[in-house]
Amino acid sequence: MLDSYFKIKERGSSIAQEVRGGLVTFFTMAYIVALNPLILATTDGAGEFIGGGDRTNAIIIVAAGTALIAGILTILMGAVANFPLALATGLGLNTFVAVSIAKNATWAQAMGLVLIEGILILILVLTGFRIAVFKAIPTALKVAISVGIGLFIALIGLVDAGFVRRTPNVVWGSTNSKPSAVPLELGDGGTLVGWPIVVFAFGLFLTIILMIKKIKGSILIGIISSTVLAIIVEAQFKVGNSFVSPTESNSRGWGLNTPTLPKDASGSLNLTDAPRFDSLGLGFDDIFGAFTNPKTGALAACLLVFTLLLADFFDTMGTMTAIGNQAGLVDKSGNVQGANRILVVDSIAAAAGGAAGISSNTSYIESASGVGEGARTGLSSIVTGIAFLLTTFLAPLVAIIPYEAATPALIIVGFLMMGQVKNIEWDDLGIGIPAFLTIILMPFSYNISVGIGAGFVTHVVIRIVQGRRKEVHPLLLLVSGLFMIYFLSSPINAWI
Repeated sequence: MLDSYFKIKERGSSIAQEVRGGLVTFFTMAYIVALNPLILATTDGAGEFIGGGDRTNAIIIVAAGTALIAGILTILMGAVANFPLALATGLGLNTFVAVSIAKNATWAQAMGLVLIEGILILILVLTGFRIAVFKAIPTALKVAISVGIGLFIALIGLVDAGFVRRTPNVVWGSTNSKPSAVPLELGDGGTLVGWPIVVFAFGLFLTIILMIKKIKGSILIGIISSTVLAIIVEAQFKVGNSFVSPTESNSRGWGLNTPTLPKDASGSLNLTDAPRFDSLGLGFDDIFGAFTNPKTGALAACLLVFTLLLADFFDTMGTMTAIGNQAGLVDKSGNVQGANRILVVDSIAAAAGGAAGISSNTSYIESASGVGEGARTGLSSIVTGIAFLLTTFLAPLVAIIPYEAATPALIIVGFLMMGQVKNIEWDDLGIGIPAFLTIILMPFSYNISVGIGAGFVTHVVIRIVQGRRKEVHPLLLLVSGLFMIYFLSSPINAWI
């Protein structure tokens, strides 16, 4: 029955392979359950936390909602679209909601805008516009999107593991300091420090060796083995977390989760916790309030929705393309099998995230790690979704896995996706230059949409200069114009 519904054998997979792939995807993106509450557990323009209590209360509520919605929507993606893609609250989108929207409105009004954006993007899918735009993109640029995302997630892995770190971004003229000569550097001050880096290196090389030996489950074995090593290291050396306080950090500490066995007040092992879903329905409380709020206003609210819409629209398109290419689920034109169903579920996810008060949900590029483990069908997504649902009760257990144990999978997947670069027509400057900008700007700007937008705009400009305007699809012209508005949104907002 499973094979018939999910086409497991037809896609060259097996049930065991799909289960392993689903678990790997979960392990590489489970961090969102811990990270999303830290981003959204801040006060809004009215000085209130989500849930109306204190910060601790908000963290508990958002964590439970994050895991619940991610689980439901990822299962929906697997069951409806039969595609190995997981969804959860979008990083970047949640920061934008917390900083750019909620600070000038209430949480209910901010989530109302997210809900509106989700409904609008669903309408674009149901009318066929979103899939039409996808088909208008030249095949070579679709490949470039996939390669760029591969480099992007490899960089995410290196940064989250602490192998490379951001250097202080200091403005000239600041007291007693100079701006750094480089945006990123090796480790801490150019030196690899701390036991977490050892755990990361162990996981990376173990996974590489297992892949070379063609051992099934190499990525999953790498994550589990690294987590066990991390627990032993923490128990022995008391490394601690990298975040000590808002003004103090531990450069030798773990990136997000400290790998310790969770215990209750009596010192007994505690792997479960009762979830609270107080934020559910928050997006419906004041849907249009931001349009009448004097701190935002109707025009500014429209621009905020547009920014969310454009970022969500193309982030998902890029992620879907990359996963489809890696899994071999695309046709000769680079179009993904069942793309419309995938985009429908993703659009519902955006609206559901706003309605649930945990920010817009979107497709996760970390799903590529599961595909790297062999996932080819929606069964892997259902496994990932079930794991997220269990997380609503097993949050202390998930918190054991540190960044450093999960990120080697992202490096490996980045390598696998990089191989597609050979399929780009580099001799055609109208393709080569836009492809190059797409590839480099995704990791350099830390933003998928920026890379896609730069590639589109450059492709259109070059084709016009070459006198080959007729080769550019009208929808690509329209989208490039929208991207120009997106890139200029800051001066437009300032002018307003």
